[in-house]
Amino acid sequence: MGILDIFLQAWSTSSLLMALVVLMCFYILFSSSFSSQDEGKEPPGPKPLPFLGNLLQLDLRRPYHSLMELSRKYGSVFTIYMGPKKVVVLAGYKTVKEALVNHAQEFGDRDPFLIFEEYNQGHGITWANGESWKEMRRFTLTNLRDFGMGKKACEDKIIEECNQLIGVLKQFKGEAFDTTTPIFCAVCNIICSMVYGSRFQYDDPEFRSLLEDMSRRGRLLGTISIQVYNMFPRFFKWIGNRKLFFRLGVASRKQNLKIICHLKETHIPQMCRGFVDAFLLRKQHLETSGITNSHFHDDNLMATVLNLFAAGTDTTSNTLRWALLLVTKYPEIQDQVQEELSRVIGPRQVQIQDRKNLHFVNAVLHEIQRLANIAPISVPRKTSQDVTFEGHFIKKGTTVFPLLTSVLYDESEWENPHSFYPAHFLDKDGRFVKRDAFMPFSAGLRACPGESLAKMELFLFFTSLLQYFRFTPAPGVSEDLLDLTPCLHLTLDPVPHKLCAAPRI
Repeated sequence: MGILDIFLQAWSTSSLLMALVVLMCFYILFSSSFSSQDEGKEPPGPKPLPFLGNLLQLDLRRPYHSLMELSRKYGSVFTIYMGPKKVVVLAGYKTVKEALVNHAQEFGDRDPFLIFEEYNQGHGITWANGESWKEMRRFTLTNLRDFGMGKKACEDKIIEECNQLIGVLKQFKGEAFDTTTPIFCAVCNIICSMVYGSRFQYDDPEFRSLLEDMSRRGRLLGTISIQVYNMFPRFFKWIGNRKLFFRLGVASRKQNLKIICHLKETHIPQMCRGFVDAFLLRKQHLETSGITNSHFHDDNLMATVLNLFAAGTDTTSNTLRWALLLVTKYPEIQDQVQEELSRVIGPRQVQIQDRKNLHFVNAVLHEIQRLANIAPISVPRKTSQDVTFEGHFIKKGTTVFPLLTSVLYDESEWENPHSFYPAHFLDKDGRFVKRDAFMPFSAGLRACPGESLAKMELFLFFTSLLQYFRFTPAPGVSEDLLDLTPCLHLTLDPVPHKLCAAPRI
């Protein structure tokens, strides 16, 4: 994609466009934004242009593809410039693991995109750093476990939601439907039950509005104009997509604040309904003790709640959508999954303890996560100190992109990296085997805190749906025509599509 295409998508066509293009051309000609590399020490990379950096070498619609190509030329640790910003990219399983696991402290800070920095103001858990992040992450993990994450109580909530989702899909009576909304509602309700202590009906207007705002913000984050704003805020602060992102964010905060205020009014200290109640109880206890400067304040509560909804809904729901799309495109895989479910489980409800006996199902789910490659570039890291890594010197405060797609598609780790091949996770006897290069949740200090919840949801939703339904393409569409090309939003989502779900039992 040419740089002109980027400008045309970021700006509306007007005389102001021409004026800004002229100003930027002068800036490019006379800028000296980049310092020279100390060759032999800092990671190598393509020579950047002033101001633009390496943008002319990147496809902003699929930046992970461009980074993969550059890694083949410059190695597993290389430097690019996203506009004037220097970024070190880590590619390949061994390099990413070495950095995130064996050098977890040095690569443990978060480097938030500018738009998230503005929106979260350093609060919450996803984009925060320092003591606030440590305190919020520790408290969040502890309380999510207390409210059932990875335990029987959580399993019961997920199974209840599976039954609700099955009931919704039955209403389509085998006709084609878009999988997006019902799956998004079901997965989000799991977070609602853990955060607020209650779930919503799928047709609740307030719930649907909250989900739509969350989804629209995710789509905006994948637009070229937002990416360009993160690199050139002085020139693009006024773009429409940035303004829309913040308007939607304000609306989402208001909706969540209304729910939180209701929970405050009805809060009974002896009865904790969910994460918000636990947070309010800790905040009240600290204030009663005379501690007024703690990290337990309303801004951190709101930011953490929004982080949990974003992280706990988007990735899991889109992975489930990929799962249904893939087993529809490859009906022989669906046959094998349903045969194993019938043979091992029969008509009863699948439970988490069954996972150890469902070897093929487990392999298929892992392969779906690997191939779907939901987060091709891990959420950006930042070096917390100067570090010499694999012979390269990386300064403190340098932005780091762990390229997870290079791990999940590493040709030295996977036999058929670009194919849907569940045998990646099966031994010669057909038993499930773990693979070290399976890293969809990232790794190290900043690994996804909801990994155990996501795994439980994926297993129970997938098996429950495949027990009850046979999934086929919409009428007039063959399996071969089902498109696996992803859309880049906040994550890599399937393109809009419809499937048919015919009851099996």
